[in-house]
Amino acid sequence: VVANEKAERKLRAPVRELGEGLEPPPFVVVVQGPPGVGKTTLVRSLVKHYTKHALNEIKGPLTLVTGKKRRIQILEVKNDLNDMVDAAKIADLVLLLVDGSFGFEMETFEFLNVLQVHGFPKVMGVLTHLDEFHDVKKLKKTKKLLKHRFWTEIYDGAKLFYISGLSNGRYNLRDTMNLARFISTAKTKPLMWRTAHPYLIGDRFEDITKPELVHD
Repeated sequence: VVANEKAERKLRAPVRELGEGLEPPPFVVVVQGPPGVGKTTLVRSLVKHYTKHALNEIKGPLTLVTGKKRRIQILEVKNDLNDMVDAAKIADLVLLLVDGSFGFEMETFEFLNVLQVHGFPKVMGVLTHLDEFHDVKKLKKTKKLLKHRFWTEIYDGAKLFYISGLSNGRYNLRDTMNLARFISTAKTKPLMWRTAHPYLIGDRFEDITKPELVHD
């Protein structure tokens, strides 16, 4: 009887994906964190892993092919409330970057509050700057404290990745590969909040007015 009750609790009504039957839209990965935490470095590292090409300058969202039927779109979020709100509305997976040598900062809590209002998509933590620790015991203690704080803010068991060391302006290959593997296989269920709140976001604005018309 107990086993049947447990199995019954796991049952869920099927939810139809938007665009089902068509080419699936890109899996949107949002990279967020305070200034200097390593957002751009992480994006460059992921691009290098998936495409084998080095990217020097990032302009807007990047869409990458990661499988036969899977694309991901990586979006770096600026520390601006409007950007945070836009990102929260479209994110399938949020990479929340935290400086391991400093701890949680105000921008992280602000973004978490924005996520809670917009359906709270899947969130995963990434601790950076761990190579600044030279004492193994202190590093282990810091990891434990930050992990506990992260679980308190998100939920118990939330995924947390540790990244340390740089090579040629990118994070080391092993850490990047582990993170990329998780992103490539990550699955999320549709958020009911989004089906009830339609929206449209423009990711780029270009002025195509001819210069001679402006002078006239």
